[in-house]
Amino acid sequence: MDLRAGQVPELIPALFGAPDLLAAIAPLDCVLLLSDPAQLTPPLLKLLPPNRIVFGVAAAALAQEGAAQQLAALADAGYRVMLDGPLPPGVARPAKLRAVTLRCRDGAPPAASLLAVFGPHLAREVDSAARFEECERAGFTWFSGDYPLAQQSGGPGQDGSSRRRILSLLALLASDADSRDIELLLKQDPALSFHLLKLVNSAAFAVNTAITGYAQAIAVLGRRQLQRWLQLLLYARGNADGLPNLLLPLAALRAGQLEMLCKRDGAERDEQDLAFMTGAFSLLDRLLGMPMADILADLPLPDHVAAALLHREGVLGRRLLLAERGPDAALLDAAGIDAATWWQSQLHAHHWAIQVGRNV
Repeated sequence: MDLRAGQVPELIPALFGAPDLLAAIAPLDCVLLLSDPAQLTPPLLKLLPPNRIVFGVAAAALAQEGAAQQLAALADAGYRVMLDGPLPPGVARPAKLRAVTLRCRDGAPPAASLLAVFGPHLAREVDSAARFEECERAGFTWFSGDYPLAQQSGGPGQDGSSRRRILSLLALLASDADSRDIELLLKQDPALSFHLLKLVNSAAFAVNTAITGYAQAIAVLGRRQLQRWLQLLLYARGNADGLPNLLLPLAALRAGQLEMLCKRDGAERDEQDLAFMTGAFSLLDRLLGMPMADILADLPLPDHVAAALLHREGVLGRRLLLAERGPDAALLDAAGIDAATWWQSQLHAHHWAIQVGRNV
């Protein structure tokens, strides 16, 4: 969270004055980027629990008198402190401040350059798969940016038969098909079957006996939840390199947020389901490596859902655009959402996406 350009005395109470934010992102921690440690007054620090907050402070602040002592005091109080950017000329790195955060949009440090420096280190604005790999080689272990959107599963690691099975399953889910038909298709996809059985046997469902069959899994989840989870589990299929699919949390985030906004409108459950589906399906083109128009040609979706996915039209489309770009006044107004409602929907969606990531 970048507070460098904002009014810290106003922003911190607004964001952390209630427990909603930290509860929503638990067990993850919150990284706050600051330009000056002197902004952190004792009343503000009372709102920021040391076990959940990481400060990324501009290294240039060390040129100011007393800044090094202020940062050391934060570290002594239990806060984790990262230095952001290069050190000022002639200023040595304080012994207690070894972790770094760095804007890496235009490049990454040399390979292994951070491995000898105690971390974890955060690479920011990592917007491509190549930059992610460079940052990883440098020694970063925390990353932020749009790099998940650069990871496409529909390449050499996914053959034509696998893609056809996914499209067939999507069509069954979209048309409210019989559970037996879904079960038959699941049996043809070992990876998806594995993730489904792993899910229903996770702590989230607290079953007393192991679930080993498709019919049992469908019974435990229920028809509505089965469809929702399968829409997301499509993203959990293993990649050719064995790495997790980074599109999964993004799809879960969009699905959860669009569903919550629809629910706040007072819509019926069926409309909430379609809003969830819109968010979940919004990354299918990247998952499958296919144009969205070609994917939708095989899916019996309602016209307003197809318009949202293809052209970002209608209420769902405008809200999906907000989820993709982030809010500004014009987009919020076009979507008919106020800032407070958007914030609450974000908290809900992040909490949901984190739970998905832990259970899948």
